[in-house]
Amino acid sequence: MKKMPKQLRSILLIFILSISVQAVAVAQGNVIDQIVAIVGNNVILKSDIETVYQQRQAQGYTTSGDAKCEILEDLLVEKLLLAQAQNDTTIEATPSQVNRSLDDQMQRFMSNFNSVAELEKYFNKSIVNIKADMETMITNQILTQQMQQKIVTDVAVTPSEVRYFYRNLKEDEKPTVRTQIEFAQVSLIPRVTDEEDLRVKTRLRELKKRIEDGDSFASMAVLYSEGPSARNGGELPNYSGRAELDPAYAAAAFNLKGDRISNVVKSEFGYHIIQTLDRKGEKIRTRHILMKPKVDPEELTKAHTALDSLGVAINEDKISFEDAARRYSHDKNSRNNGGLVINPNSLESKFQLDALEGTESKVLSKMKVGEMSQPFESIDDKGRKVVKIVKLVKRIEAHKANLKEDYKRVSDMFLNKKREEAMNKWIAEEQSKTYISIDESFQNCTFKFDNWIK
Repeated sequence: MKKMPKQLRSILLIFILSISVQAVAVAQGNVIDQIVAIVGNNVILKSDIETVYQQRQAQGYTTSGDAKCEILEDLLVEKLLLAQAQNDTTIEATPSQVNRSLDDQMQRFMSNFNSVAELEKYFNKSIVNIKADMETMITNQILTQQMQQKIVTDVAVTPSEVRYFYRNLKEDEKPTVRTQIEFAQVSLIPRVTDEEDLRVKTRLRELKKRIEDGDSFASMAVLYSEGPSARNGGELPNYSGRAELDPAYAAAAFNLKGDRISNVVKSEFGYHIIQTLDRKGEKIRTRHILMKPKVDPEELTKAHTALDSLGVAINEDKISFEDAARRYSHDKNSRNNGGLVINPNSLESKFQLDALEGTESKVLSKMKVGEMSQPFESIDDKGRKVVKIVKLVKRIEAHKANLKEDYKRVSDMFLNKKREEAMNKWIAEEQSKTYISIDESFQNCTFKFDNWIK
């Protein structure tokens, strides 16, 4: 007898599985579920679509099309990506990534409900079961997102391509750029007293001993860490190389052996105890407990007074704002630019006001170009309390994007278009070589991609 082809065996297996699922359901007196699509060796159940539909409704999602057809197509694409991701050893969904996404999803749900009880009533499940149902779905989403990124990672654009793309844009296709500003700053970090430094280091040494004596590192992080990773048990979201971490943090973490916990480490963010969880070549996955020394009110007052005096000197032309920033600012990212602040997301000096820290945004929104502020307190990019004065350097009013002022925005727009085209090409290629079957109840759907129905 000839050996059955692998793809035919897979199809037969899925066919038998679908009959078995429905047979069990009928034997129990009701139809529990239904297979509505098969993609390779993966099935999509009617309950999968209903679950996503219910979750999107809970988040206030609306669409002008057929919501369930859109969900089915999203799941069809996900299954294609998932098959590739599961064969790629460089792609994984870590527990911290899943937990963080799960928490974010639950927060979005709760924004549309008044209480947990109301959410449970809507889903007709306990909060524990809601999270359990979502965990696999979120894991698959993380894997497929990484796979998507890998597919488009080599897509790039050249300046000549960007110019050609822009010249061929219709006027109504050019994006409107909201009002942007450029600003400079002189920022002082108030001194922390030796007593406060000692208090924080002593507390971290106590926590280290408790963990070494058997307490859970993750639990201690949730209870005591002052960093954003606290809710994930102190675990940082990704594997990181040395250049991606604070130098002092990296030096300690890369030198740790096994599951040992570091001594107290001082970084620009505060003080840490660190544990290295895993290593892949020159990248590591870590968790930590971060504690930040509290600023003494007297030191805050001294910083205000120093900036008051500096502001007077600038107004009297005894020193320029730019020289004052170079000589006195504690912010190393801006002081060498004469205080000009660079947007870490775009690497340009332009900011939209709502992208700035709250107090900073409020102060700058009321200023005129060339005006300097009074000293005010703010939180810097390391989460530290600082006192600063700012100068509004430039205001760019809302306008249609152009190459002179908005080259990066236009370049990103074209890059995204090329990435979408690369992704669409990949999907079309995978459709052509993957067995796909869609139940007749969904064959009237209008899909974004052709060739789902063969």
